[in-house]
Amino acid sequence: MNYKTLDFNKVYLITGVAGFIGYFLSRRLLEQGCKVIGIDNINDYYDVNLKHTRLSQLEPFEKFTFVRGDISDKDIVMQTFKDSKPNVVINLAAQAGVRYSIENPDVYIQSNIIGFYNILEACRYHPVEHLVYASSSSVYGANKKVPFEERDFVDNPVSLYASTKKSNELMAHTYSHLYKIPATGLRFFTVYGPMGRPDMAYFGFTDRYFAGEPIKIFNNGDFENDLYRDFTYIDDIVEGIERLISNPPTDGVQHKVLNIGNNSPEKLMTFISTLERALSNALGREVVFEKIFEPIKLGDVPATYASTDLLQKAVGFKPKTSIEDGLQRFADWYVDYYKVQ
Repeated sequence: MNYKTLDFNKVYLITGVAGFIGYFLSRRLLEQGCKVIGIDNINDYYDVNLKHTRLSQLEPFEKFTFVRGDISDKDIVMQTFKDSKPNVVINLAAQAGVRYSIENPDVYIQSNIIGFYNILEACRYHPVEHLVYASSSSVYGANKKVPFEERDFVDNPVSLYASTKKSNELMAHTYSHLYKIPATGLRFFTVYGPMGRPDMAYFGFTDRYFAGEPIKIFNNGDFENDLYRDFTYIDDIVEGIERLISNPPTDGVQHKVLNIGNNSPEKLMTFISTLERALSNALGREVVFEKIFEPIKLGDVPATYASTDLLQKAVGFKPKTSIEDGLQRFADWYVDYYKVQ
């Protein structure tokens, strides 16, 4: 497999650097001696203490520079590009969450549409070798055909969040066509792991357990037709991005979209029982969640399942971490970080 590896002499600009994926990717690059410019607005969508913890672990690296700012502020974005002259940009800053997009749509337009437009404009006026940006498995909507392939029809999103991510793909394609910006969109599939996002189900379930509260499961208690998710461990996501960074599209319009998922969907109830076992192991006692079953939420989809053939073809990589291993690492981290009994 012929693909280029990281060039340690280049400058990597990572937006959303205090976020889950942004932090782990930045740390991976910094540990290998790369120069990383990180930008983040440290918003309070979830616990800012966790964001500050992530940042505190990046700040000791000599080649790390942090810019506090919002990518929806065009002046900040342009000035950051002008000052840092990045060779590669990885845009991970976005307002995440399917359900929150129903409650608070304004922030999705601000961050995911206007913010991404500003990144594209900056790449136009300060040319880069590669723009890698976060898309989402949510673009597949309620597609019945599985596994989801990048060539599938994705014009029927079922949430505003998914619409913004589909819009990002269209915008990137247009800028690649007009201004020859090499760009790759990555459709992430349910990323999880230590220091993850507290708004994700596995994290929320764990929080509720230690608060002595029941967890809510949105599958109507229908175990035969349970929700399926392609849970992807953070290290696999980071390795996939790292391999792709130095390998921009070169044919035709220099834009492509790739899935990064585990290619092995699990029933939600299997995931929950695995999390219970992981917490039991971490605590040295049995953990059983109290469960309340409710109807599927507006905007949720019944299944996510990634085809990773194109990713494998591009950089010879397929995610491989099992949910048993991944959730155990999360449980061990959670018990230690929050000092729970």
